[in-house]
Amino acid sequence: MKIAFFSTKSYDKDFFEPYNHQQEVSFKYFNASLTKDTAALARGYDGICVFVNDHLDEETLQHLKEIGVRLVVLRCAGFNNVNLKAAEQLDIKVYRVPAYSPQAVAEHALALILTLNRKTHKAYNRVRDGNFSLDRLQGFNLQNKTIGVIGTGRIGASFCKIMKGFTDSILAFDKYENEKVSDMGVKYVDLDVLLEKSDIISLHCPLTPETKYLIDAASLRGIKKGCMLINTSRGALIHTGDAIEALKEGKLGYLGIDVYEQEEHLFFRDLSENIIQDDHIARLISFPNVLITAHQGFLTKEALQEIAKVTFQNILDFQEGKESENRVLK
Repeated sequence: MKIAFFSTKSYDKDFFEPYNHQQEVSFKYFNASLTKDTAALARGYDGICVFVNDHLDEETLQHLKEIGVRLVVLRCAGFNNVNLKAAEQLDIKVYRVPAYSPQAVAEHALALILTLNRKTHKAYNRVRDGNFSLDRLQGFNLQNKTIGVIGTGRIGASFCKIMKGFTDSILAFDKYENEKVSDMGVKYVDLDVLLEKSDIISLHCPLTPETKYLIDAASLRGIKKGCMLINTSRGALIHTGDAIEALKEGKLGYLGIDVYEQEEHLFFRDLSENIIQDDHIARLISFPNVLITAHQGFLTKEALQEIAKVTFQNILDFQEGKESENRVLK
């Protein structure tokens, strides 16, 4: 089975290459991201392997169907970039990797919290310049602070477990309560209560029409002044313009993001010699209390190994006609 591999990075090859040409599966790596204009690269292939910023809208899927593609394997958990209704109508099967390493993303959320709080990134740069001053590096203890967790699936639950080592005051909001999270002593509350009471809010929910701009001007008015907001899930959970206004007003005390609504035009590439055209990201970078990483929460050895392993198994399951819980559409 021939698979066209889009948005390829060096680490993708490192972890997928051991599976190449195994059990009649072969990969062809393309650096290009998938759009309606690049879909023709998949001509002659049975399936495609894609990542978070590849576009699988109706038009792209139609092109893929016309050139014989029958399978889409996502090497990620989220599938908001796929028009599932169109895929179903075109009889294109879609598979994902639902839980490659919840700990990887949860631990990255903690890294953002600790870095923003204790300003270790600034201290590192100071010391390299011979500046050993402690001025403006003051942080706060996480002990006894209230942590708000929005979304308590595998990643959110892992984050709750980590934060229990810092504080017993953890609030959660989710449409579907997780019994394992409740058993940790985490208290489920309404969203407005979580926003009002939390010193730190971490987002771990999927992007759906219901959750898009979950954090906007209205919800930001309800947060505790000086609150820290962390997003390692999907960029469009936060209305960026509204967050910028809340930062300017001092209502939002800190912002740490590993995802960004318009990241497809920025992330996973070196733009150090370019003029950044995105005014929102440029404004965010200018804030001293904002920390941005370029969607690296998943980037651990263990996570990449699991992504490659599960993706390869998804291809085999499709090839052999086996049922799989990783199929997005049954």
